[in-house]
Amino acid sequence: MSEEEDKALDRQDEEPSRTQVFFLFVGGVVSGVLTDLVSQLLSQSFGQRGIVQWVGYSVAGLLVLVAFALWRWRSRIVRRRSQGVTPLHAAAEEAEQWMIALGSDAGGMAAAEWFALNEDWLRKLLASEKGQNAAVDDFARICDALEAWYVRHPDPDALLQLSELLTTTAEASGRRGLAELAAARAATAYRMLGDLDAATTRLGVSSNIAAHGRTAAALKMRRQVERALLHLARADRAPAGNDRDEAVLNARDRLDDARLTRPGPDLAADVAIAINLAVVHLYQHDGEGALDQLRPALARATAAGDLSGQAHALELMGVAAWMRRNPHEAGSRWEHAAHLYAEVDEREGHARCLQHLGSAAVTEGDLDKALDLLEQSSMLRTSPSEILTKYLDAARRTSELPVVADDPPRRTPGTWLRRAFRRFVGGLK
Repeated sequence: MSEEEDKALDRQDEEPSRTQVFFLFVGGVVSGVLTDLVSQLLSQSFGQRGIVQWVGYSVAGLLVLVAFALWRWRSRIVRRRSQGVTPLHAAAEEAEQWMIALGSDAGGMAAAEWFALNEDWLRKLLASEKGQNAAVDDFARICDALEAWYVRHPDPDALLQLSELLTTTAEASGRRGLAELAAARAATAYRMLGDLDAATTRLGVSSNIAAHGRTAAALKMRRQVERALLHLARADRAPAGNDRDEAVLNARDRLDDARLTRPGPDLAADVAIAINLAVVHLYQHDGEGALDQLRPALARATAAGDLSGQAHALELMGVAAWMRRNPHEAGSRWEHAAHLYAEVDEREGHARCLQHLGSAAVTEGDLDKALDLLEQSSMLRTSPSEILTKYLDAARRTSELPVVADDPPRRTPGTWLRRAFRRFVGGLK
């Protein structure tokens, strides 16, 4: 065989044919159809029992595997089309695409599966890099994608390690803005770990090294939202009274500041800030005020295709309805939110909704239903919940409802922060 024939065969191996391009398109369509079928099956199976529920979940799981296989196949073909691309750049491109899909109606469950399978590979890739200037942007993009995953599927220890890795890279490359971002990311990790003092300190470090320019507003907004979440965390720990009320008011002030510093139109940022303001109103026992924030938040999340945002808005609408003594509406909202959380594989949110439904069943005296829902919630939880344990004990003992408040839902910076960071990285180039 001649050298020219060898090169021709190599090109055929490296470049997809027209048939492959056609199947790339077909594979994308089929993946979308399968995702929709999974959503319908989960919705129909939720609340069922016995063989019906088992079959529904089994078929849904099989469809997820098929859809994920299609996505993997398409990703391999796309990667083969890239010539002269470094492994870090290729990984950054792929991770960023899956990050965009997280929590969305465009393959949210497949994205969660991808991160679950590839998280270790991404971490090893980051650990093997030296943080050189030529690769630092791709390095930062992978860090951003992993942050989104660690926030949605809570892993504060991994998030803290990620922030330390980015800090080292920022120092080695002289990228002041990345150091600012790394400190803010560490604050989020410490808050998730419950170390509020350390979180406050890291936010101060981020402010002190703040860069200037068009991306400064995005990072300032992040710090304001993070400070609001810290105040709400302090409110959780304070007994009812002046200290708690002051913490809630401080959270509201910081969220108002975040809205004012928002850098341009951003649906996802609007959704995140509005949902956190709704939480503030719920702390103040103001159900109507919460709904005033949640109705536009739900509409904006729907417009953006953000199923995670829709689910969180619906979950809080259920809390507001319960506060207004409308248990039927509350249950309907929580069931809808549970379905949406399941569609994007956000287990913590799904577990919270099952806990809401189970605690409501305890108050209504339906202890068999309560026990079933609360045990499902316990299986989905990634960390223990004292409130859930008390309700489970109440259901198992068929005793009185424990006098405790339900877990206050949270909204940590998610999609809008990823978008802000992409703008931020673009400004550093």
